[in-house]
Order: sequence, then C-alpha cells, then structure tokens
Amino acid sequence: MSLRITPLTDPAHGPHGRRLAWLASDADSIPSGTAFLRLLDGGQEHVAELDLRVHPAERRKGVGSRLLDTAVATARDHARRCVVAQAEAGSPGDDFLAARGFRKVLALRFTRLPLAEVDTAVLVEIIERPHPGYRLMSWQGTVPDDLAETFTASRRAMDDMPMDDADSGIVIWDVDRVRAAAKAVEQRGDHLHTVVAVDVSNGAIAGFTELVIPGNGAGDGQHYGTGVLSEHRGHGLGRWMKAESIRQAHRDYPDLGGLLTDTADGNTHMRQINDGLAYTPTHTTHQHRLDL
Repeated sequence: MSLRITPLTDPAHGPHGRRLAWLASDADSIPSGTAFLRLLDGGQEHVAELDLRVHPAERRKGVGSRLLDTAVATARDHARRCVVAQAEAGSPGDDFLAARGFRKVLALRFTRLPLAEVDTAVLVEIIERPHPGYRLMSWQGTVPDDLAETFTASRRAMDDMPMDDADSGIVIWDVDRVRAAAKAVEQRGDHLHTVVAVDVSNGAIAGFTELVIPGNGAGDGQHYGTGVLSEHRGHGLGRWMKAESIRQAHRDYPDLGGLLTDTADGNTHMRQINDGLAYTPTHTTHQHRLDL
C-alpha cells in the first residue's frame, strides 16, 4: 500500500499547550487515518498526548504504525519523556497500543446518570443536610472576579487525585489559565457550570465541581472534575456539591438526557459518590504510556 503522511495545520494552539496533526492517505489521496499529538505545558512538559485513529477498512495495512512512528519521533524532537494514549478496554486500539510497546498505566471507569430517572427528593435531602462551616455557591461560565484567586487556589484539590501508575504531572494553574479554560468551553458553544463549597470562616473555596452542558441543552452533559482540598475532606463536600450540580442540570435543561463522568479505577472515594448518586457503568478505557 502506498501511504502518504501529511502534516496538517491544527487550530488548537493556545497559551497552555499546542497540538500537532497528521493525515494518512493512500495513492488516490483517500484519507485512511489521523493522528493528533498534544504537547502539554504548565507542569506537564514531559508529556505528549496522542489521539490516533484509523478507518476500520484500512486497519492492518500499516497505517497506524506509520502515524505512530511519526508522532513518537515528533514527541522526542520536543524533548518529551513519554507519550500517552487512551483506548476503550478490549478494543482494537487497546490491542494496538499494547503490541507497540505501550504499557497500561490507568483504567478509567465511565458512568452515566440518566436525568429522567433522577430522584429529586433524594437530591434535595442531600443538599439541605447541614454542612456546618460551609455554604454552596455556583456560577455559569467564567469565575466571577471576586472569586478568581480562591477558585484558582482550590484547583490543587486535584493534585493528589488517585491516578494509578499514570505520570501526568501536576497542572500548574493561575487565574489566566482558569479563565482561558472557561473561554474555550464558551467558544465552542457549550455551557460551563461550577458549584463550589465555601469555608464560611474566611470565604475561601474549599472544593469545586464542574459540569459542561452541550450548547443546545440536549444529549449528555460531561463532568469535568470534582475536588476537595485536603484540609476540608471528611465533611461530605464532594457529594454535596455534585448533588447540587445534578439538581441544577435537571432543573435548567429539560431536554438533557444524562450526565457522564469518568473516574480512575483506583479513586474509590469518588466511585462511591457516583454509585451513591445512581450513576451506572457504561464502559472502561485504558490509558497507555510509552516511555521515550
């Protein structure tokens, strides 16, 4: 098979990372596969994230291997120490990565909450249960200016999240990065909703949960992250915030089908929260890493 790998100009360049792209095509210029390599920064300068896809009809013809070789060589050229990629457990991609020297470092369990089946009475009971010393706040879109600093500081709640053997580094957040992330959601037409738990003694944010809703308010929303600062754990804040996030989505988006979330298999605490809120498993993906 005559195969051509063409570098593409990708628009996903930003202040906190950039993405490179390649298209594989045959002698008749018919596309057969793509590869995207995201070069991270802000505490993750050693990592390159790979998204490689080959059309089912073109598999086992060397397309994936050629794209992979190109992406790995580029990661080395940019002084990356590893390439990471995800594939659904048991899929051809899962087998492909394992066969080419990647090792499985993380299992992510995906679950879904059908909103039509939500018991709002249970949510209200969770939300109205007293949490002495804390109160809930929420906003849509970019964090309000008066909360920007404390919200940015709360992002370190994710630093010690159980991630099995993954070596993704610790993301370094500042106010500009927080605002840029919210702006990216807005620019693609989606809605970012944030619920936080506030320490009433000093007004600082103790934990947060983020939910992204499709722009048309239909389909499924996606949880982006839930975290509680270590000094505030043990008070049920994660469950409290997530219940309020679900309640708002159920109330404000009548056409929304469900809410999706993914949790590291080793993150037993968050898995228990999701199970208790009636999220049901859909599938599992594996993160693979190739050390360079």
